[in-house]
Amino acid sequence: MKLQKRDETVVITGASAGVGRALVREYARRQAQIALLARDPGRLEAAKSEVEAWGGKAIGLSCDVADAKQVEEAAATVERELGPIDIWHNNAMTTVFAPITETKPDEFKRATEVTYLGCVYGTMAALRRMLPRNRGVIVQTGSALAYRSIPLQAAYCAAKHAIVGFTDSLRCELIHHKSKVRVTVVHLPALNTPQFSWCRTRLPRHPQPVPPIFEPEVAARALYWAAHHERREVFVGGSTLQAIYAQKFVPALADWYLGRYGYEAQQTSDPVDPHRPDNLFEPVTGSYEAHGVFGQKAKDFSLQTWVDLRRLPVALAVAGSAVLGVWVFRRSR
Repeated sequence: MKLQKRDETVVITGASAGVGRALVREYARRQAQIALLARDPGRLEAAKSEVEAWGGKAIGLSCDVADAKQVEEAAATVERELGPIDIWHNNAMTTVFAPITETKPDEFKRATEVTYLGCVYGTMAALRRMLPRNRGVIVQTGSALAYRSIPLQAAYCAAKHAIVGFTDSLRCELIHHKSKVRVTVVHLPALNTPQFSWCRTRLPRHPQPVPPIFEPEVAARALYWAAHHERREVFVGGSTLQAIYAQKFVPALADWYLGRYGYEAQQTSDPVDPHRPDNLFEPVTGSYEAHGVFGQKAKDFSLQTWVDLRRLPVALAVAGSAVLGVWVFRRSR
């Protein structure tokens, strides 16, 4: 498929690995100008080289999104070197796999600062530049866990809930001011990313995403689509919709089910080294890219997402099929 070249400047936080790295590739294939924000200089340089290999332009900026000053300075550098920011993706995250009683206060604080406040600081930096121009798009990377929390990841679930609350407030304010700046949230399912190999954990066995598992490219395609289409929220994967509907209609049943099965669902059968390095406070070195270690279990396509991103043509096709079916039935009579 021939890809349209996009003359746009994009900022992606958490760009060096996981969903962020897959999203970088989605824009690189269209030769965009991309500002890569992450902490590890080595992976930033590798991601930058990928963009340039596709014919795009990139700058790598070592930045801890939990530091508002660093985020603001990065935004200023982007506009100085690449020009006005068109799209800002708040994607950086971190998590702790542990029961609440075994999670330390500084770990809650750090997970909240990166996952939630990093999104707030990125949004504020983008707004300072987009509002005076009255244009631009801010895309928040959400999660099914923003609506339905699970055990062992309280800090992460709470941060994703907070992103939804923050974004809803912002959307109302943009409407009030009749601003053309747009904000959207893309809620993701379980993904095969490196986070399960480098997250902080106190579980006895290796953490894993709760099946069904999707490859990060499924998320990246939805995030790119959301940045270029008018949609309040995008839900990726049938499992994301199931989690949201369970919380809406049978929350007590969901509590019971996750309390009974949620611990096992988030662990493999392999023991984990409790002293392995993690990326909560410092980046972990290594050749981590977009994918994690669950490739054999991961799907690279979501029918639900494919349909959701094509609502109008799918609706027309269904309606046309229904009309044709009625016509054939009547003719047969």
